[in-house]
This record gives sequence, structure tokens and C-alpha cells, in this order.
Amino acid sequence: MAGPLYRQIADALRRKIDSGQLAPGDQLPTEDELMETYQASRNTVRGAIKQLTIRGVVNTLHGKGTFVTERVDPLVTTLTTDPKTGRGGGEGTVYTAEAAASGRNATARSLTVEIQKAPRRVANALHIPEGSDVISRNQERLVDDRPWSLQTSFYPRTLASRAPQLQEPEDFQEGTVGYLRKCGIEQAGYRDTIGVRRPNRTETAFFDLPDDGRIPVIEIFRIAFDQHENRVRLTITVYRADRNRFIVNVGNVPAIESLLSAEDGNGD
Repeated sequence: MAGPLYRQIADALRRKIDSGQLAPGDQLPTEDELMETYQASRNTVRGAIKQLTIRGVVNTLHGKGTFVTERVDPLVTTLTTDPKTGRGGGEGTVYTAEAAASGRNATARSLTVEIQKAPRRVANALHIPEGSDVISRNQERLVDDRPWSLQTSFYPRTLASRAPQLQEPEDFQEGTVGYLRKCGIEQAGYRDTIGVRRPNRTETAFFDLPDDGRIPVIEIFRIAFDQHENRVRLTITVYRADRNRFIVNVGNVPAIESLLSAEDGNGD
């Protein structure tokens, strides 16, 4: 038996995808076009799309249409810093260097700098009173022109007396950590908390995620400490989960380049 019509339509579209007639990133015909092609009702066509969506073959983006799922090689980011070379950490110039090492091009959109009142979550992380002034530095980061991560760093505004350029909407050539070091604020360490959650509306739009929340985001909550154990920075970085992998080094391990070359992409 041929089976229900929605399944026949799903199978026909899957054959077009498998044969390359519909390539990764291509948009599927509209519901109206599929209804006409297969002489089917709208509910039947939607049932076929649902079957393909469940299998991860296509994604429907609100207001844009349904697209063949793209096969993206995850970017590997080393979250820990190598004490010998200073490399790793996944931020600033290190982020672009790691992308380049894997043959990718990392860029960032214009930096947004604001003075904000610290919400409870930020205040608790920085050990300052809720509602205190903080400097917020927000940036959208891309790899190969694809939206890759959203990063916002918060600093107690009191740091501006020692590091005034934190309030300027410009990147630091030496990186923020390097700039703070020049100002006598040495980053002695940091603590990462990593979580996985459903994306909010802003993240769904930026990452071009399906509205059903099927693809989660990874949030890394980093608190940085200076040489006196003061909390000087909170950085919240959000990544699209299916496009990123992370390395955490503990103890005496091979160089970062060796680790990256050993990654086989299986995600085990």
C-alpha cells in the first residue's frame, strides 16, 4: 500500500532532498504550491511538512517559509585558558583565532555600550546591590557570515574610574582582558556556569531558529575575578546548540591545535 497521502508527499520531498534536487538551505515550495502539485488539502500538506520536521530534514522559520536543514560543521571553542600560552577562553581575539585555525572566518557586528541598572541576576553575580549602575557591552558574533553567538559583558560602573574606555563603543585591539591589565586590573581567573535552555524571541530571530524551540541554545555564564578576588566582569554568551562544541582542559593536556585536529564531530 502506498500509505496516507501526507506520507507520500513527505517521501517525495525527501527523495528530492536526498537526490540534491533540493539542496541544504533551499526553500521548499509554499503550502499553496504543494497543494496544487499533489492535489492535497492544506492539512495534508502540513502533515507532510510535520513529518519532515520531526525527522530534522526541514525547518520552518516564522514569516520566511520552510527550508532544507543545512549541514553545518560545529565550531569547537576552548573555554579554558592555556596557562603557558594564554590561548583559549573563547572570547575576543581568541574567538577569531580559534575560528581561523579551523578554516573559518569570525567577525562581529557593531558593539553596543550602555549604562544600565543591574537586574538581580547581574547584581548577584557581581556582588553589587541590585539597581547599581553597570556598563553593558553587547555584540553579535558571526562565523562565515552566519549568526553564531550573542555576547554581553557587564562591569561595575565603578571600574570606569580606572578603565574609562570600557564606556566607549570600541573594541580593544589587545582584547578587554588585555586592556584591563594595562589599567592595573589583572584577570586572575574566571568561573563558567553552562546551561541549555529554550531560546527567547530575540535569540530565535538572531539565530534563525524554528519557532517550536526544537533547537535549544547554550548559555555560558562567566564571572571573572581580579588579582584581589574581586568580581570585575560578568559575561553571558549564548550559542546556537547545533553549531557549537566546547573543550574544557584540565591538567597537563596536548596543545590546543592537537585537540582540535583530534575532534571527529561525532558528539559522543
